[in-house]
Amino acid sequence: IKSHHSHQGRGGATIQVELRDVDTGNKIVERFRTDEALERVFVEDKPFTYLYQEGDNVALMEPNTFEQLEVSKELFGKNAAYLKDEMKVTVQFFDGRALSGSVPPRVTCTVVEAQPNAKGLTATPQYKRVLLDNGLTVLAPPFVEVGENIVVSTVDDSYMTRA
Repeated sequence: IKSHHSHQGRGGATIQVELRDVDTGNKIVERFRTDEALERVFVEDKPFTYLYQEGDNVALMEPNTFEQLEVSKELFGKNAAYLKDEMKVTVQFFDGRALSGSVPPRVTCTVVEAQPNAKGLTATPQYKRVLLDNGLTVLAPPFVEVGENIVVSTVDDSYMTRA
């Protein structure tokens, strides 16, 4: 799920990883030396189209066969907030079970609330908090106004450009 590489002084480097058990779905945190080998699980990535949300589940459609699949919203983690109608998403499968879901790395969102632009305060770049149509708050440049469409990175929830 996540990984962090660290190197302390004269000792060897270590990688701390957050793993998900493919059978139970439990998360565990492990620490490995960089010379250790791990067995990799091969998962199948399948494209789907997001249809709608119903409670804690989301409905997806396989674009080639039009077969519908209902999965837990938790599969997408924090990126579930970015799900929009007709969005292309990817679901990873292992032995026919859905393990995780991912959204595109860039999504277009609409600004619904923004602080007013304060001009000429400083020479350094100033960012302001803007509220998006999906309920998330991101930092954006001062020229971004309410009603504008902006492109947001789903990797780190940051402003990228105007749409």
